[in-house]
Amino acid sequence: MTFAGQTIWITGASSGIGKALAMAFAAQGARLVLSGRNEAALGEVAAACGETRVLPFETTDYNALPALADQAWGWRGGIDCLVNNAGISQRSLAVDTTFAVYAQIVAVDLLAPIALTQAVLPRMAARGSGRLAFVSSVAGKVGVPMRSGYCAAKFGLAGYADSVRAETAHLGLDVHTIYPGSIRTDVSRNALTADGSRRGASDSVIDNGLDPDEAALEMLAAMLAGTREIIIARGRETELAEARRTPDALFDQIAGMMAAGYAERLKVEATGDATV
Repeated sequence: MTFAGQTIWITGASSGIGKALAMAFAAQGARLVLSGRNEAALGEVAAACGETRVLPFETTDYNALPALADQAWGWRGGIDCLVNNAGISQRSLAVDTTFAVYAQIVAVDLLAPIALTQAVLPRMAARGSGRLAFVSSVAGKVGVPMRSGYCAAKFGLAGYADSVRAETAHLGLDVHTIYPGSIRTDVSRNALTADGSRRGASDSVIDNGLDPDEAALEMLAAMLAGTREIIIARGRETELAEARRTPDALFDQIAGMMAAGYAERLKVEATGDATV
């Protein structure tokens, strides 16, 4: 199995993991919608990826997302896979961090992917097929120091993904949550500090982390295999994430509740109308 002929929408596609994913999908023959803020950088990625549509936007411009989803969906008659990858990290102690930093991280890393998914999800559900991928982090499994806001957002993103998976599995949708560890990108340089300024320096664990192209290939293989929680890490980071892995049996149990009419029963209880 490959993604050949499928239309993939990737956010944060101008660099790092997003760029690597674009190259990996393109190598399998996928069509790509590439999004991010840097239109010039997106154009460079697009030039190396075959059939593409560049659709730049600010992820937190929530009001603009429905119209952008219309454009992406209409380009080739639908989106087969939405990859919510855009995000920003943090390097500061909670005791020192301003609330504005938390608000920005949650807006970018949690609310933005929710807003974009909500613009696409009803169409996938109506069609009865589609794939949603959410790039969380090992810090979305384990609360680690200097990343309290980032952890909060990435934990929240995983919870949203789990709930959507349970609600839509019986409709034919696949939902993946991806938990990268240290990948060689600019994530640490671009991280926010306690006052919201850009850190501007990398970490040794990031500089010695996985090659993003290698990580992207692992992500695609796991998605094609139907893996719901995709942990892309090495060493201690793998151990930490695996210690918090959700058993597939639990995912199946919760999805089974939905397939057995859980939502309909709640509606009846709320309205008293057995015909709902």
